[in-house]
Amino acid sequence: MPRKSKDQGDDLTGRIARTDGVSLKQLAAHLNLSTTTLSLVLNDAPTAGSIPQETKDRIFSAARELNYKPNYLARSLRVQRTHTFGVIVPELSDGYSSMVLNGVEAVLSTQGYFYLTASHLHREQLIVDLPRMLAERQVEGVIAVDTPIRRQPSLPTVNVSGHEDVLGVTNVILNHQHAAELGVGHLYNLGHRRIAVIKGQEFSSDTVVRFDTICDALAKRGIPIDPRLKIQLQGDSPSPEVGYSAMKTLLATGEKFTAVFAFNDISAIGAIRALEEMGLRVPADVSVLGFDDIYAAAFHNPALTTIRQPLFEMGRLAAQTLLERLTEGKDATIPEVLSVEPTLVVRSSTARVTGEK
Repeated sequence: MPRKSKDQGDDLTGRIARTDGVSLKQLAAHLNLSTTTLSLVLNDAPTAGSIPQETKDRIFSAARELNYKPNYLARSLRVQRTHTFGVIVPELSDGYSSMVLNGVEAVLSTQGYFYLTASHLHREQLIVDLPRMLAERQVEGVIAVDTPIRRQPSLPTVNVSGHEDVLGVTNVILNHQHAAELGVGHLYNLGHRRIAVIKGQEFSSDTVVRFDTICDALAKRGIPIDPRLKIQLQGDSPSPEVGYSAMKTLLATGEKFTAVFAFNDISAIGAIRALEEMGLRVPADVSVLGFDDIYAAAFHNPALTTIRQPLFEMGRLAAQTLLERLTEGKDATIPEVLSVEPTLVVRSSTARVTGEK
C-alpha cells in the first residue's frame, strides 16, 4: 500500500490530535501499518523482536503524539486476562491495612497489574459477598487482609494474617510465638511481673493466637495470666478510642499493674491516653508495649515500644505469591502457610520497674 503524502499525514494528525485520543485502528491507519503489528509492539510481545527498531520508534512516537488510549476492556475480553487483583480489607483508615497495601502495590506496579480494593467493615454478609463481587468484575486473584475465608474460593487467593485451613488458600502469617517471647521477655527483663493484657476484638484474625501465645510466654516465666488483668477490646472503631475505653474499664477495677501488653499500636495509644488522664506516667508508672509498628508508633509521645510486624513485607509476599500462581497455572505449587518473623522495637514507652509499685 502506498504511503500517505506529507500533506495528507499532517492533515490526519491535525484532525486526530483535536480528539480525546485515537483507537488502535486509527493509529494503524495513520501509520500505514496493520493493527497486529501495532499490538505486538505496544504490548511488548515476544514476537515483536522481528520488527525493525525504526518501525517500533515510529509507532511509539505516534502513539504519544496522538494520545493513543488502549481499550483495556476489549483487550481483556480478547485474551481472557485483566491483569487485575482484588484486595479485601476490614477498612482503610488504620495503619495496618495501608502498610500491607503498600507492599502489594510495590510488587504489582512493576508487573503491569492493577488492583481493586474493597472494605467489608467486619460485616458478615460483605465478607461472604465481596469475593463473588470481585470475581464478577473479572479479577484474576484475591488478596485478603485480616479477613476470614468462609468457603473455598473460586479464584487463587492469598490471605494475610489468615488462620483458616482452606484448600487453595495460602496464609501469610506472623510467627506469633516468637512475637510473644520478644514482648513478654522484654517486659520481664525490665522487672515487670504484674502485666495487664489487652486482647483484640473477637472479629480479628489474630486475636486468639496472639493472646494464647502471650499467655504461654507469661506462664513460661512463672507469671500465669491474672483474669483481673485481662481486658478485651470492644467495638469496630479503627481509632485509639477502643484502647482508651478498655484501659478506663481496667483502671476502674482498682487492680495494680506495672505494664500493659496491648493487642496493637492503635489500642496502645488509646491506653496511654487513659493512663495519663488518671495521673499515671508512661513509662515511669506503667510501661506500655504495642504491636505492629504502624507509622504513628515512632511519632507518638512517648514513642511507642512495639513488636514490629513486617506488614509491608507481608503485602509484598502475598502479591508475589499470587503472581507466581497465575504464571505457573495448574502446575503451580500452592504453599499452605508462609511465615514471617517479628522484631522488637524499643522506644520510650517502656522502662525498668523502680521503687514500690
